[in-house]
Amino acid sequence: MKQTSKQKGFSLIELLIVIVIVGLVYSIGLSKIELGKPKVKALTPLNLKRTIVNSEFFNGHATLMCVDKCRKCYLRQGLSSPFKAYSNKINLSDVKAYTIDEDESLRRLEYERYNDKKICLVMDFYNNGSSTQIILESKKGTYFLPAFFDEPKKFDSPDDAKDYWLKQSHIVSNSGDFY
Repeated sequence: MKQTSKQKGFSLIELLIVIVIVGLVYSIGLSKIELGKPKVKALTPLNLKRTIVNSEFFNGHATLMCVDKCRKCYLRQGLSSPFKAYSNKINLSDVKAYTIDEDESLRRLEYERYNDKKICLVMDFYNNGSSTQIILESKKGTYFLPAFFDEPKKFDSPDDAKDYWLKQSHIVSNSGDFY
């Protein structure tokens, strides 16, 4: 009895079909993933400072200006550069900006106009990590945006945010008492 050994393997057509299937799976599965480039989230009061400081627009000093009930924003590098449209999503609609005056009273910020549209928000961001300290009120809540290291905080009302601002200011101004 003679045994004939028959070589078994894949035909060229079978290999091509496997390559096409792997290519389709790869292109469908990874087409939605951008490696190395994080998605930019919509600009909100809670991520405003972090987003601007980490953006390509930020180069030591930047100014954010929003118009048209905060539905459109512009960024400017430095003090003398022209404003350029902020191209990412913005979730700041109908934001009202507040500060605290010298009498420790809450005061709504009123700005000028830009391209014949009312400005609703102006914030400066600096290379030392600081920014304009401000309170922002929207339909979703009230937010205190600190000038320095602390993260933005959400409150129920502008008065609650004001109380927090004043408390933090008094802690910082009295910090020398401990030395």
